Amino acid sequence: MKADFLMAGVICVLERVIECRKFFALESVMWRCLFPVGSFLVVLLGCAGPVGAVPPDDLVLTPLISGLSSPVAVRHAGDASGRLFIVEQGGVIRIWDGSAMLPTPFLNISSAVLSGGERGLLGLAFHPDYSNNGFFYVNYTYDFDATSGVDDRTRIARYSVSAGNSDIADLAETVILEIDQDFSNHNGGDIHFGPDGYLYIGMGDGGSGGDPNNRAQDRTQLLGKMLRIDVDGATRKGRGVITGCGLEANYSIPSDNPFIGDGSACDEIWAYGMRNPWRFSFDRRTGELFIGDVGQNMWEEIDHQPASSPGGENYGWRCYEGTHEYNTAGCSGSYVDPILEYQHLNGRCSVTGGYAYRGHGIAGLDGTYIYGEYCTGEIWFATPGAVWSSVLWADTNLGISSFGEDEDGEVYVADLFGGTVSRFESPSTIFVDGFESGNTSGW
Repeated sequence: MKADFLMAGVICVLERVIECRKFFALESVMWRCLFPVGSFLVVLLGCAGPVGAVPPDDLVLTPLISGLSSPVAVRHAGDASGRLFIVEQGGVIRIWDGSAMLPTPFLNISSAVLSGGERGLLGLAFHPDYSNNGFFYVNYTYDFDATSGVDDRTRIARYSVSAGNSDIADLAETVILEIDQDFSNHNGGDIHFGPDGYLYIGMGDGGSGGDPNNRAQDRTQLLGKMLRIDVDGATRKGRGVITGCGLEANYSIPSDNPFIGDGSACDEIWAYGMRNPWRFSFDRRTGELFIGDVGQNMWEEIDHQPASSPGGENYGWRCYEGTHEYNTAGCSGSYVDPILEYQHLNGRCSVTGGYAYRGHGIAGLDGTYIYGEYCTGEIWFATPGAVWSSVLWADTNLGISSFGEDEDGEVYVADLFGGTVSRFESPSTIFVDGFESGNTSGW
């Protein structure tokens, strides 16, 4: 038995050597790849996982909120209130006021939301000027044709906070954008305002498996894309033509979108070749975009876009799953490789994109990208370099549906099955922004 185990370990290490040599040229990086936490036993048990960075020794996940129903997003309003807004998949947004969950939901649109599986109320973004205009935006799926069973649509809609109570939203809805879905899965669902003030929307490839309708590589379709729209610009109504492909179009197109005026692509497209960008985020300090794109059968990936990018990247799906060929029939051109990828081993099945840590409470974590695994509950920390490297921080029992960020940049984890939200904390380190050293540049 021991001999078999040791032989399996030797084979695993040899496979890891080959894999490391494939991705890394520097021996120092390769050593970290082989021994991510300095233990040969971990190599034996944890082969083919992500590799790299070292987190603070006393870092913990502190449970903060419980009793939620399928939480899928954690947001702040940017209004200096200190509140967290928790999105529940069934169609409810709840408020944690810093000490307790408020009994009355901020918004309840469960009667309009088609929920279950990968459908539901999936995204929330507060307008950059929310403190003044009170606007916020949601992404949800609904049944466009209740008699059909296949006519699901993604809807991006605007709501406003009520005039008399900042903890309650007005139920009046303004539809911004609608997109037909081919199947019930791969809806994407995340939305964020970028540093440029435009709304970014992650759209999956329409579902089923293997992108059977080739949506992700087809630039005349909005599925399988990252979209970028101007919700404050002059509006366009009704079904679009090739210059604008939204079924409802209560928005304008930013003049510097990469395919505007192309004539063979939807103007809303910012980047394409996505399978299911379930969760993405912007680094609040650098403006970089990180996208957790859920894989097919073998590989999960984190994609990256520099803040200086003009858009137009092709991240490869369905031609490639991660850096690996999937279905290259009809594929041509260049593709942007992920900065991180890992294989479906040891129960792993679905990446959950996270955040670059920019908080003030955890010494040594600044700039570290935190992401996780939905099926196993594993959480990894990644750092940039000649190549990105990643280290397994914890193997939890959480169903990690999302990470979140508060106004101070502290990072949270939502557990879909347990109905909880937890926060990363480091008890022995409070200041990471130069307070003790006298360096105020990071404040």
